[in-house]
Amino acid sequence: MEWTIWAGLAAGLLISVVTAPVGVSGAVFLLPVQLSVLGVPSPAVTPTNLLFNVVAGPGALWRYRRDGALRGGLARRLVLWTLPGVIAGAAVRVFALPGPDVFRVLVATLLLPLGVWLCARTLRPARRRTGAAAEPSAPALAALALTVGVVGGIYGIGGGSLLGPVLAARGMPMARLAPATLAATFTTSVAGAAAYALLALASSGPVAPDWWLGLACGLGGLIGGYLGARLQPRLPETALRLLLGTLAATLGALYAVQALS
Repeated sequence: MEWTIWAGLAAGLLISVVTAPVGVSGAVFLLPVQLSVLGVPSPAVTPTNLLFNVVAGPGALWRYRRDGALRGGLARRLVLWTLPGVIAGAAVRVFALPGPDVFRVLVATLLLPLGVWLCARTLRPARRRTGAAAEPSAPALAALALTVGVVGGIYGIGGGSLLGPVLAARGMPMARLAPATLAATFTTSVAGAAAYALLALASSGPVAPDWWLGLACGLGGLIGGYLGARLQPRLPETALRLLLGTLAATLGALYAVQALS
């Protein structure tokens, strides 16, 4: 329907403006809109979300690259380990977790405690580590990125909404982690969308993405992501951390309520 295309465009734009400054593409918050408002069936909603990431991602990334914020090896390390994870997660989503109920429980279990943790760490009057000292060791970062890649493949989020809170809670500055997590989200979303397209050939269910809706949401996200990335240097670090934690906790609580009702 025509109204769903315009609604998807507006939702993608508004969500991305808010989430791009904290390194999240917005797919994690777009998903409940697709499920509850736009009527995208499960599991097709997951590749539709990945398609949104693919189209929306270049807006924020171009702005961050123009500002020099994509320099350094963190983005490369995240991409290296999230890529195999997202492909495995896509297979799990199609063949083992097709129903929305298990899906909601998984999201609530992951995001609610993670968001509360980040807010608590931000508000606690303790000295935080910053910069390279706050970055996990190479094996720990690899394990984290691989796990997040699997979850991202299942959820259709690319992983940035999980990587961002974890790395931010360790004390890494938002100006460094936001561009890196968005780069990982974009790359893994390309791989995940391709994996779902192939898996759709071997499944009789609604596995292929809703192409027109995904493109409309992505176009809105492309514009909103650029605007959000442009706003990021003007926002204080504490506000960005609290925003990221609050968004994660709110979404986790929403899915917890839906899973229990």
